[in-house]
Amino acid sequence: MSDGKESPSTAGLSRRTRQILEVVYRLERATAAEIQQALPDPPSYSAVRTHLRILEERGHLTHVSEGPRYVYTPKVPRERASRGAIRHLVDTFFEGSVAHAVAALLDTSSSKLSPEDVEHLKVLIEDARKESASRSQDAAARPARSRRGASKRKGEGK
Repeated sequence: MSDGKESPSTAGLSRRTRQILEVVYRLERATAAEIQQALPDPPSYSAVRTHLRILEERGHLTHVSEGPRYVYTPKVPRERASRGAIRHLVDTFFEGSVAHAVAALLDTSSSKLSPEDVEHLKVLIEDARKESASRSQDAAARPARSRRGASKRKGEGK
C-alpha cells in the first residue's frame, strides 16, 4: 500500500487547521480570503493565515506568489494523503486491523451499498486474498533460500 513516500501526519492538527486543509484540497488552489469564505463560522483573516503557515511548516501545503497574494496548494496528492489518514485511523481506532475497520464501515453503511458497490468490494477482497497468498508464498520461500545459502557458505570455508 505504501509508495515509499511518507505523507505528513494530520494527527497533531487542530480541528480548524484540518478544516482549512480540507478546503484547500476541495478547491485545489486558493488564497487565504477564498479559504476564509469557504469555512463554516470563519475565523479572522489573520487566523486563517496562521493556520496556513502551520500547514506549510508541517509539509501539507505550499504557496506561490501571484501579485500581492499567496495562492496555496496541497503539497501531497489527495490520494496519498487519504491513504495516510486511513492508515492513522486504522491504527488509532482498530488496533491496526484493516478487517475490523472494514467491518465497522460495513456495519454503518451496509444499507446504503448498491449491488455494484457489493460487487466492487468482492473484487477488491479477492485481489487482496491473491496478493496475501502471493506474499505468504514469497515469505515461505525466502528462509529456505537463505538457509541453503548459509550452508553453502559454511562449506566454502573448509
